[in-house]
Amino acid sequence: MRSSFAGCFLRIVIVVLITIRPSFSAVAADGIQADIVLKGGTIHDGTGKASVVGDVAIKRGRIVAVGQFAVKSAGREIDCRGLVVAPGFIDLHNHSDTQVVDRLTRANVNFLTQGCTTVVTGNCGSGPIKVTEFYDKIDAAGAGTNVAHLLPQGSLRREVIGDAQRPATAEELDKMKTLARQAMHDGAWGMSTGLIYVPSSYADTAELIEIAKVVAETRGLYASHIRSEGVRLLTAVDEALRIGREAGTPVHISHFKSSGQDAWGLVKRAADAIEAARKAGERVTADQYPYVASSTSLEATVIPTWARAGGQKSLVARFDDPEQAVRLRSAIENDLQKSDDGQRIRIARHAPRPDWAGKNLREIADAEKITLLELVERITRAGGAQIVNFGMNEEDVRFVMALTWVATASDGRAFLPNADRPHPRSYGTFPRKIGAYSVREHVVSLEHAIRSSTGLPADILGLTDRGYLRPDTLADVVVFDPREFIDTATFDDPHQYARGVKLVLVNGEPAIERGVPTGSLNGRALRRVAKSPL
Repeated sequence: MRSSFAGCFLRIVIVVLITIRPSFSAVAADGIQADIVLKGGTIHDGTGKASVVGDVAIKRGRIVAVGQFAVKSAGREIDCRGLVVAPGFIDLHNHSDTQVVDRLTRANVNFLTQGCTTVVTGNCGSGPIKVTEFYDKIDAAGAGTNVAHLLPQGSLRREVIGDAQRPATAEELDKMKTLARQAMHDGAWGMSTGLIYVPSSYADTAELIEIAKVVAETRGLYASHIRSEGVRLLTAVDEALRIGREAGTPVHISHFKSSGQDAWGLVKRAADAIEAARKAGERVTADQYPYVASSTSLEATVIPTWARAGGQKSLVARFDDPEQAVRLRSAIENDLQKSDDGQRIRIARHAPRPDWAGKNLREIADAEKITLLELVERITRAGGAQIVNFGMNEEDVRFVMALTWVATASDGRAFLPNADRPHPRSYGTFPRKIGAYSVREHVVSLEHAIRSSTGLPADILGLTDRGYLRPDTLADVVVFDPREFIDTATFDDPHQYARGVKLVLVNGEPAIERGVPTGSLNGRALRRVAKSPL
């Protein structure tokens, strides 16, 4: 009996040691050697579990210890008492494809000041399709954040078919599949669609399934700006689920919401459909930016997709065609009626009239003494505009952010302050979710808010060496003061950096130090290693 008890006790001790070992696996008996030790912070490790007070040690760009441990030597010790120490935030939905390889914006400062250390490009079906070339440009000069890329289906279709509104031929489909296979083997993390945009929207479900099957060959992700976020939201979600089911890919729904007053509340029924799919074993997730306004082009907001076939020149020609113009103007007027007489739509950027930035369509039309329809036509003929559309309601926003499978993502891009009035999400998404909705308003717990920005997006994308604070992960880390962490960007004054981030490490090097950007370009292209199908 005594021998049996001793054996049982020994097995319990071994199990306990194995369980706690990951937090201390790099700690030698006489203490660790580190380049940086973050001392005494409140550690949120990305799992969503309760925080603990402890230290984080970093050596050669990797985390080597988390928790309580002895330090033999350290190049730097940074006092983090009273501060939150978390994995660097991962922005699953970013549009900095052009900016991250531009010398003026590659530092991605407006995301670093939010605590972001990785952004995902190629979203909404738009961006580079030559993945190796894009990644090489990033690594040639560096970037402020790491960059992971999705194959953009809209750009893929344009490469093969152009902007024609027709089904792909068998030969064209084979060519798109060949290019998709190359992109996945070159390190893309999946494929995105933008099914309200031209030419992404011209692909039918069957075409999308066939290309997604190629993505599934290496276990990539299918991420979609679905066909409708309004009254046809449920149908659009069903299509995304079908694509994932038949292609064998995980499904990720971008900026999950119900937009337009006549659609408010539908996002709850859409969430029920996703929950049912998840319970059935399907891999389905979503992301959200915590605002009641969206932002895209004016054309995508009020001009139907059929009228945008062939590009800008063809669109303008339809205004001059006697038969098509009647149909086109009727469709535009119908959409404008849903915008509270133009008051819900603000101009963010219109190059010929920079003075219109920040004003709504009703204000501009009144000042110009023209109708809303005439204003839209004038803007379209002059090259189009970016807009901010106040289409969601606060109750839906709060509901979505509490869902355990919804990550936080900006849908923004890198900016330098200028005369435009872009959506403030590019400057404030993460501190708004964490600082405003969690710390101040308690809509979600801090653990939940941080997980939605770290471990969850890492899991969705398939990143295995970032998103968590644990030994042998790469040292992408943010340290912020929870009492100060807040967004300052507003719709009226969007070019304002977030407050409260004290330190950001990207691959172990400071990108923010004492709250100030260092100018470091230590971010790198994150090339996905192709995986065999399940």
